[in-house]
Amino acid sequence: MGFFDRFRGSPSSRDVAKRRLQLVLVHDRANISPGVLEQIKDEIIAVISRHVEIDREGVEVHFTQDGRESRLVADIPLLGGSRRR
Repeated sequence: MGFFDRFRGSPSSRDVAKRRLQLVLVHDRANISPGVLEQIKDEIIAVISRHVEIDREGVEVHFTQDGRESRLVADIPLLGGSRRR
């Protein structure tokens, strides 16, 4: 979700379906199952939340494909300052 998407409200079912199809295609090409992606997301959340407060419900992790290059993209909303150890 981009900055301006937050002002537009909920995405349409068409947009959701398109995004899901893109994820399936990228997962297939990257040879990574949705279960592994969810595990990666959980681990990223655990590591980052040790250092800063985050909005766990707003975290989005997905793959993108650009030609032959795959990328793991994480959008993690920060809530406040760093956590004290």
